[in-house]
Amino acid sequence: MLLLADDDEHGAALTQRAFKAAGIDEPVVSVRTGEAAIQHLSDSKVAPRIALLDQNLPGRTGLEVLQWIRTASPLPTLPVLLLSGSDYDGDVQTAYLLGANAYLVKPSTYDATVEMAKAIKAFWLGVNRGPPR
Repeated sequence: MLLLADDDEHGAALTQRAFKAAGIDEPVVSVRTGEAAIQHLSDSKVAPRIALLDQNLPGRTGLEVLQWIRTASPLPTLPVLLLSGSDYDGDVQTAYLLGANAYLVKPSTYDATVEMAKAIKAFWLGVNRGPPR
C-alpha cells in the first residue's frame, strides 16, 4: 500500500492514473490533509511501503507531517517522498534536514508524471529494500 497526501483532488487523481500507467499495482490510500495523513498512519494496521506528501497540505503541511513521522509516529523509518511545485533550494534543504528520503518536483505534464511514477516503481518499489515493518 502507498499513502498519497495531496489536497488537490485533480492532482491526486492524475498521480494515481500515472501510477496505473506505470504498472504500479499497489493500492493507494489518498488523503487530502496533513491531519488525515497522520490519522491514517496512526490507525493503519498495515504500514504503507512509502508515503508521498504534498509539501503544501492544508492544516499540517507535508513538512510538518514528515517531522511527525520522524519524531513521533509509530513508523519513524517509513520512506517519505516529498512532492512539491517548488524547486527552491531552501525548500529542498528543509525537506532533507527533516528526514525526507526524496524531494520530487511535481511534473507539469501527464507524460512526465508517468515517467516519475516509473522511476518510483523502479527504485522505491523495485530495487530499494525498505525498512522492516
